[in-house]
Amino acid sequence: MDNYPVSAHLVGLFFQMDGKQLQDQYKNYLSDFQSWDQKSHAEQWTLFTDNISEKLSIDETSFSNGELYTIVSNKAAKGKKGTILATIKGTKAEDIINVLERIPLRLRNKVKEVTMDMAPNMAKAIQRCFRNARRVIDRFHVQKLAYDAVQELRIKYRWEVLDEESYKITQARKQGESYEPEILSNGDTLKQLLARSRHLLFKHPSRWSESQKYRAELLFLRFPLLKSV
Repeated sequence: MDNYPVSAHLVGLFFQMDGKQLQDQYKNYLSDFQSWDQKSHAEQWTLFTDNISEKLSIDETSFSNGELYTIVSNKAAKGKKGTILATIKGTKAEDIINVLERIPLRLRNKVKEVTMDMAPNMAKAIQRCFRNARRVIDRFHVQKLAYDAVQELRIKYRWEVLDEESYKITQARKQGESYEPEILSNGDTLKQLLARSRHLLFKHPSRWSESQKYRAELLFLRFPLLKSV
């Protein structure tokens, strides 16, 4: 109980600090950042050799300031302590190689698998630095390519429908008539059907709601290529 007034005072100071001040206090006084042996080059690259494992992952990410970094991670750590093997500013293959080659060859030769996207710079870095590892294309990137292809086709069809509708409106005006678009059985027009199908095409069919299932049925009936892409 004798320590209670001191603890309360410290807690009070803690809540009076803004986020930047708290960050500076931790960085400059409470942590070991100032004596960190990688401090001089941390903005360009960091390397934690002890975190290497037989299965790695390599990918690029954009931080809050927009800078691209290549991240090499230990898949066995599953995002917890020991996950980060290396961070490298930029995505150039030679910059990645220069950092990863700092890892002793005997350790790099133990790597059996590296998960990556389909970028040639990543493939080159893996081939040079982890010669015994097989390259595995990340399922996420394969799925993204498929989704992008479907969405690109959907947008193409939507523009075609919009152009056709504009033509029919013009023709109707010339004849002094009003244009009435076709209304499908779910209440959508064709252009609404294509616009409202955007989100369902990003989802697996098992996750579609009943209305999305019906919309997909109408969509694939009118535009069957969207189902087969």
